[in-house]
Amino acid sequence: MCRIAGLVTNRLNGKEAERIVTVMCNTLQHGGPDDAGIYRSDDNMLVFGHRRLSIIDLSANGHQPMADVAAKAWISFNGEIYNYIPLRAELQALGAVFKTNTDTEVIIQAYLYWGINSFGKLRGMFAYALYDTTNRATYLVRDTTGIKPLYYNIADGQIAFASEIKAFKAAGIATAEDNRWPVWLLAFGHIPEPFTTLKGVLSIPKGHYLRWEKNGNYTITKYTSTPSVNYIRDEQTALEGLKTHLKNAINRQLIADAPIGVFLSGGIDSSLITLLAAQDKPDLQTISIFFSEKAYDESAYQHAVLNKLRGNNFTHLVKQDDFEMHLPHILSAMDMPTTDGINSWFISKYAHEDGLKTVLSGIGADELLGGYPSFDRIKYLRYLKILPAASFTVGKLFNNDHIKKFGYLEHNNTVADYLFLRGLYAPIDIARLTGMDEDEVNGILFDDLHIPTLGKYDKLNAAWLETNMYMQNQLLHDTDVMSMSHGLEVRVPFLDEDFQQYVSQIHPSIRFDDMQPKKILIDAFKNLLPNMVWNRPKMGFTFPLQKWMAANGSISSETNYKGTEAKKIINKFNKGKIHWSRAFALYQIQGHV
Repeated sequence: MCRIAGLVTNRLNGKEAERIVTVMCNTLQHGGPDDAGIYRSDDNMLVFGHRRLSIIDLSANGHQPMADVAAKAWISFNGEIYNYIPLRAELQALGAVFKTNTDTEVIIQAYLYWGINSFGKLRGMFAYALYDTTNRATYLVRDTTGIKPLYYNIADGQIAFASEIKAFKAAGIATAEDNRWPVWLLAFGHIPEPFTTLKGVLSIPKGHYLRWEKNGNYTITKYTSTPSVNYIRDEQTALEGLKTHLKNAINRQLIADAPIGVFLSGGIDSSLITLLAAQDKPDLQTISIFFSEKAYDESAYQHAVLNKLRGNNFTHLVKQDDFEMHLPHILSAMDMPTTDGINSWFISKYAHEDGLKTVLSGIGADELLGGYPSFDRIKYLRYLKILPAASFTVGKLFNNDHIKKFGYLEHNNTVADYLFLRGLYAPIDIARLTGMDEDEVNGILFDDLHIPTLGKYDKLNAAWLETNMYMQNQLLHDTDVMSMSHGLEVRVPFLDEDFQQYVSQIHPSIRFDDMQPKKILIDAFKNLLPNMVWNRPKMGFTFPLQKWMAANGSISSETNYKGTEAKKIINKFNKGKIHWSRAFALYQIQGHV
């Protein structure tokens, strides 16, 4: 796990290109505190940079950028390849010669033997740049789920890439803001891919690679294929397969030469991962957070799991004072504005302080198996969509925020459907808060974002929305930047490629349940999970942020906001009438509108 950056140019000399990439890498030092490296091609047209967080093969053999023995290909790699050991054996049988025990070198040899077909053979989380010295082509490759970020900028015949957008800004490659980002933040609570807060800096789509030719031509290509689904309709078969694939995913994600642990919140997903991981690693270490505010304290559920373990548990009390003290650091670590990630920042901080280098997290189960309220709410869209679009325009005339959001449904658009279910502000309010025309806001939301049209409004499509919109753009992005700001790697077994593929083959009638969220997961592991963990209302990994932000002067003071509409919203927040996420989004756009 690391941070990467680089530049392929036809117009800068080698020393200047190296200077720029060095600045980018220094900006990303927090994500790779253990080592640093630079590679410059013989023709001076390419520079790869790397900041290393040592997890597998902690020796100097893991230094990057790395090349094969014959230096036919160079790589700068961020991530983990969990199936690198069987891939290595397969490549050795073909004649590949290895000089290290790293997963990084396996990626290189896989490319040399299988070419671009190698990308789809990798199982893990990854974003890497690979330079083929023979044809002088550069590849930027991102994992199939988009767990690891990879951004690029193309201008004046050159391409720059990095793991975080702050690297482009620090190096002077791209400094102008994209003035659309406040609209996205107020609508989504995050910046949706492929866009960022910087003009011209975009995200490589998940499951795709960008090929850059020496003459400056490039293509972006999907390297994954959607398999035909032969549904599993027998419930017992589905349960057994679910157990096998999740156990396998956790087992291979426990591979590490550095200290590894698990985030244990007390919910179903983290508890299950903890208990399964402890079967393979009896001395497993866990990290937990608790609060003085009893409504948010999950320590009783955590202890129900811990009573089954023998490894160390590190517990940390987080208080209002901690939030006040660290809010500036949290905002700095975000890389891009978001209404999420505060919880990830704190638990990553404590995991790092407790000596861990990598942890397992429960992200992905809710999205795959129906853990959110949106899985039930989406069915109402079936009926609402029967009404003429004009009937939703009247919602703008009401002061009630929930009624205003019906205005999204006048647009026949997947983004509008998602924002009706999860959006923070209605377009008319976004227009007032940003000083834009409402038509301009609608254009930014519905014309600039290209999201496939969904078919039925059922739980399967709810899973698609939660996976490709909320999890992709918010949970995965925020978990990555917040953890890496502390030099910590977060692994996500529920997003293992083989586990996801198996889940997609379970017929929706078995995969989802109308009465109990994630019932199939609970049934598969009911003998392992403590009853009090699964038989309770969903809570999520939440902090007392409604209270903490109301008590924070910089967020709750009306004098910090411009315009009567913004002041009115913060006044409602202080009275407890709106959710903290809406106030936090509004707080972050001040000075940018």
